[in-house]
Amino acid sequence: MVRHICMFEFLDEAGGRTREENVEITKNMLEALPSKIDWIRSSTVKVNENANGVNWDLVLISDFDSFEDLERYRVHPDHVAVGTFMKPVRRARACVDYIL
Repeated sequence: MVRHICMFEFLDEAGGRTREENVEITKNMLEALPSKIDWIRSSTVKVNENANGVNWDLVLISDFDSFEDLERYRVHPDHVAVGTFMKPVRRARACVDYIL
């Protein structure tokens, strides 16, 4: 089993929306992926609740059977669509992938 953890920091304003609006849109898009990509074994998306100015805005924690499935996820059109939406509205992204 492979765990994929990504954290995202969003711009204060982008695409005519606030940070909070873009975080919520992204959260909804990410939460919809397991119903579209059946090799996602589990997925959790959480919004930071401690806006102290140093924490990241959103975290995604997903599990896959293998690195091959993670790669299939990475290039899946529905996942690519989320990345396309996020790219102009986020400031930074950090990921870690490891074997459970």
